[in-house]
Amino acid sequence: MTHSQLQAKIEDLGYKGFKESYERQCEDINYTKMSFEERLYQLLDAQDIFLKNKRITMNHRLSKIKDKQASLDAIEYSPQRNLDKAQIQSLSQLNFIIAKQNIIITGKTGTGKSMLAQAFANHAIHHSYKVYYVRMPSLLEEIRLSRIDGTYINILKKYSRFELLILDDFGVMPMADDDATNLFEIIEDRTSINSTIITSQLPVSEWYNYLNNNTVADAILDRIVHSSHRIQLSGPSIRKINSIAENVSY
Repeated sequence: MTHSQLQAKIEDLGYKGFKESYERQCEDINYTKMSFEERLYQLLDAQDIFLKNKRITMNHRLSKIKDKQASLDAIEYSPQRNLDKAQIQSLSQLNFIIAKQNIIITGKTGTGKSMLAQAFANHAIHHSYKVYYVRMPSLLEEIRLSRIDGTYINILKKYSRFELLILDDFGVMPMADDDATNLFEIIEDRTSINSTIITSQLPVSEWYNYLNNNTVADAILDRIVHSSHRIQLSGPSIRKINSIAENVSY
């Protein structure tokens, strides 16, 4: 078999990572010093890395995350933010996903709740977890429409399958009729199966009254709050500080 025939076969199989590694081996004389097993391992490893990166790219695209650059490594731990670095580093191990636990991030507007949630989301995607991001008002509107067009069951199945679900901006809009019940159905289908991160301007102590349905509120809080890690952000608005800095630079 010729070199060209082998390349063509690899290309036919769609082994792009394998092919690129093979071409590097052909061009670098140092690879001739390696055993067959070592060279084969590098080829297979290159294909494995290629497929993993492809999955990460696809999962990022499907996740609907707005800030794909949000990173746990870029978090600012200034005293005024009230962030516990040890807690963030512990959560970054993603054991909370394995344990099917949740995270609740609260704080005033602009304090970085969404960025932190999306940083966890990006981190989870890079560790091969299936993640989805949605703002709470959009989720509730999607459920309302699904009840009208008959796709309600499909919506429940959609949101139950993600290993990590980001529910951003809980509490920014008044609860409409049946919203609390609809939210409960999403939470119930995920309880003890997958993990959820919720961000909210409302302190957890105000969630019960906000849900405006005592029975459902008890059920939601029981399933979410009591199995969650809490992160309370404080300090001035990061958006406001950045806006002032940009204006000064001009």
